[in-house]
Amino acid sequence: MILEMKVPSPGESIKEVEIATWLVKDGDYVEKDQAIAEVDSDKATLELPAEASGIITLKASEGDAVAVGAVVCLIDTAASPPTPTGGEESPKADAPKVEEKKAEDPIAAPVAQTPPSGTGGHPSPAARKILDEKNIQPSDIVGTGKGGRITKDDAVNAVPSMGTPTGGNRGSERTKLSMLRRKVAERLVSAKK
Repeated sequence: MILEMKVPSPGESIKEVEIATWLVKDGDYVEKDQAIAEVDSDKATLELPAEASGIITLKASEGDAVAVGAVVCLIDTAASPPTPTGGEESPKADAPKVEEKKAEDPIAAPVAQTPPSGTGGHPSPAARKILDEKNIQPSDIVGTGKGGRITKDDAVNAVPSMGTPTGGNRGSERTKLSMLRRKVAERLVSAKK
């Protein structure tokens, strides 16, 4: 049996919602009451739970504005849950490897992060942050601190080479506003006027 999932009314006076994100993929098996999508209205963001267990077929994509009561997905309730086929054995086999890796990390981390005393060219934490922001390698700077350590002043006074890109462009990107943000923007403009 195929169950049509319709957009429930999130509140009075709301006529349409926008599919913010799908939490499942087309063809996935979903359990009853599992969150399958997040929907934005002009008042709130809500999770859409599955009404039954089965295989889901999506009828709307992310970013679509959908009228309240419209069908957004189909759930095939006659479908049985996927049977585990040896997939459970591999996570059990992988689990000890993960634990071993965790056990090794605390031992290896202090050795890798702690520089030997007297090593030149090692930046202080504040200097490291500044160098990362300027995209400068610590090996390009001569430190004036104790034992040749790169100080914050060294990092501030460092000038990137001509080939190194500096800040300037934040990489701005335009995206469509969610229904909630559009409504907030409308209200802010009307309040300003």
